[in-house]
Amino acid sequence: MSSTIMQGYSRTQLAARVARDIEDGWYVNLGIGTPEKVADYIPSDKEIILHSENGILGMGETVTDPAQVDWDLINAGKRPIALRQGGSFFDHVTSFSMMRGGHLDLCLLGAYQVSEQGDLANWWTGGEGEMPAVGGAMDLVTGARRLYVMMDHVSKAGEPKIVNACTYPLTGKKVVDRIYTDFAVIDVASDGLLVRELVDSITFETLQQWTQAPLMPAADMRIVTIETRETE
Repeated sequence: MSSTIMQGYSRTQLAARVARDIEDGWYVNLGIGTPEKVADYIPSDKEIILHSENGILGMGETVTDPAQVDWDLINAGKRPIALRQGGSFFDHVTSFSMMRGGHLDLCLLGAYQVSEQGDLANWWTGGEGEMPAVGGAMDLVTGARRLYVMMDHVSKAGEPKIVNACTYPLTGKKVVDRIYTDFAVIDVASDGLLVRELVDSITFETLQQWTQAPLMPAADMRIVTIETRETE
């Protein structure tokens, strides 16, 4: 079931793809991992205000120049970032009030599993010796107006991550609105999982083989070609 021989989005390509779908004027929280990369691909013609749960509003791109790094200004993943004009930083109480109070238009998170009902499992696999990492995920999935997930379509072991029912501890029930994977864009609709976009390196039938839950092709499903994956 492994997808390693196929050509899918790299993590940076996926971040750029997601960034294109964020609407002008939205307040957006970026979770740890691949969602952090979205900050580097925000379109210049849109005013999108990025939030980080450790207490930043108006977060900018990742800072890679050592001479420009300020270790007092980091995102939730502890990576140095820039602060956009008009940006601010504040305590966790204020930050979590924003998260819980319905003030965020969108939250982007990674996931271990997503169910066909939109249940999310992203904080613990339940494995022995594994450190649970709740963070602010449960607050975000409850308070944000929309939740998009970014993840590999299958696990490193080749197992489906989009499942009939999550087997890992849940972060939230029926909270996911859209799933972006390295091979597809899938909406969690009222009548099931709707594939909006599919990369041209695989067929719909192959995508279904890699997915435990049943998929439906959208009437206007797009087939997209991606560039050769860069080394990350």
